[in-house]
Amino acid sequence: MIRKALLLMGVLLLLGGFTSLSDRLKEQLKTSPQHYAQFDVNMGWDVTTAKGTTVINGVIQNIRYASMEDIEIWVSSVDANGKTVSRSVNYVIPRRLEMGDLTPFSITLPTAAPPGTKLIFTYKYNGSDGGPDDGSINWMQSFESIVSPPV
Repeated sequence: MIRKALLLMGVLLLLGGFTSLSDRLKEQLKTSPQHYAQFDVNMGWDVTTAKGTTVINGVIQNIRYASMEDIEIWVSSVDANGKTVSRSVNYVIPRRLEMGDLTPFSITLPTAAPPGTKLIFTYKYNGSDGGPDDGSINWMQSFESIVSPPV
């Protein structure tokens, strides 16, 4: 009897430690060292370098449209002279992101981007408000970010 009670308590503690993917993504967005917010999306990400590459792991949230489809996130690293050093893309999955939904993204640049490097993010998608005349729009937006030193 005591053994069953201890087993049940252990299972409840284990299950209570799990959080939903949505909750984990919201926390990642909130605690990411880099952020971007615009009328259509919130983004948060971190930048790490390893073995001569740069990895950008982040979260994107749809805050404007009933749905966004075919989201692409491009990142270019740019040297001090404004020349593009490397560029890579992430085609966001799931293909469709409903209003308020979040999803992770990961982009690997084939070169190291030390602190102070300028990154140019470009994201594009098809946004729709639904309905018979859904008013869908193909949108593309760019912004810059500077790689900060590791924390």
